[in-house]
Amino acid sequence: MSDDVAMARVELLDVANAPISAEAYFDGGDPGPIVAALASVPELLGPTLGFVGAALGDGAAASRHKEFAILRTSVLQGCRYCVTAHTAVSLDAGLDVAEIRALRGDVSIESAFHDERERALIGWIDAMAGATGPVPDDVWTSAREHWPAHVLVELSVTIGATMFLNRFATGFELPTSPDVETRLASAGLT
Repeated sequence: MSDDVAMARVELLDVANAPISAEAYFDGGDPGPIVAALASVPELLGPTLGFVGAALGDGAAASRHKEFAILRTSVLQGCRYCVTAHTAVSLDAGLDVAEIRALRGDVSIESAFHDERERALIGWIDAMAGATGPVPDDVWTSAREHWPAHVLVELSVTIGATMFLNRFATGFELPTSPDVETRLASAGLT
């Protein structure tokens, strides 16, 4: 963890301190700060991870487009933990540095995304995660011209699950992995 990152506001449990009903989540070693925080309430751990796993996992939407939704939502919600973590995941999903910089707001969307279909999707994400009230008709129309309704529904659930995780990680000031920070620094994405 870098020096400028505060310690988590809640205890991040390890296998030695986790309730018996949460121990399975620690079988592979350190499960990360989200699981370590949720482990203090094991009755919510399984259902929460089940929902989040389904919302952020494989589905009709390509992993590339899921990462658009997760990273852009996290930026709009101001979640340092999720932006850092999903910048790395976005690299793994095949996004290039210019696309990641655009989704993070470092450069304009137009400078990195030339495909109208992907720009329409980013417009949908921005309207869902970065605004309140109904999605404007022109944003909906543009999204529907390029995307089937079931993909927009799936990505909207991804956005909602990400917003939950953003508030959870930000509210509890969850720390990011030093390994992730090092990887992003080497890619010029700090």
